[in-house]
Amino acid sequence: MSFTGHVQNGVVVFDEPVTLPEGTAVEVSPCEPTPSVPTHYDLFHEVIGRAVGLPEDMAKNHNHYIRGGPKQ
Repeated sequence: MSFTGHVQNGVVVFDEPVTLPEGTAVEVSPCEPTPSVPTHYDLFHEVIGRAVGLPEDMAKNHNHYIRGGPKQ
């Protein structure tokens, strides 16, 4: 039998109520963390809002300013 849970304030807490007799020996092993896909904010939060002096339409026309494409 196995139960799932999480660590909260240094104590293992089961996700569902579990009744075990007092003194029951248990074995706890951490699960492999589920890899999460980072958001754009996670990837770029250090540079967001740092650029200064850009044209007001930079977001819309970045291809024009970076690569010389037509303006939208």
